[in-house]
Amino acid sequence: MSAALRQRQRIVKVRRIQHALAANAAATAAGRVRSLELSRERLQQMRAELKPVAGPTSGQALAQMGELAMRLDSARLGLAPTIESARSAAAVREAERLAARRDQESAEKLENIAYRAAEELAEQKLRGTFRRRARVQGD
Repeated sequence: MSAALRQRQRIVKVRRIQHALAANAAATAAGRVRSLELSRERLQQMRAELKPVAGPTSGQALAQMGELAMRLDSARLGLAPTIESARSAAAVREAERLAARRDQESAEKLENIAYRAAEELAEQKLRGTFRRRARVQGD
């Protein structure tokens, strides 16, 4: 095995690891976005379920329900910037994953080229058609 082929194999191994790390980071970022969106949906659902009970109620109960509704709305609206930030971070991580995948594929192609070149060289040696450089001897 030639040194070039061994080097290409090392590069491919590193690129695979880099892609795996980038894919993990992208999945984590996407999971964070999903988690935040789920939290927002839960807050919206809780807010929608807040309705006064049928029958007589006290003013204090209505005031408490109104306060709770206001707090739920505030929390849900407060999640919007966090969700947008998480989405942009997930987009960046996905772009990094794609770049790592592209680098991995390039390294694999170069490894295949080096492998074919090493095979061809081995075949030439076996056939005896390997040309050696003529030694130039000084006078």
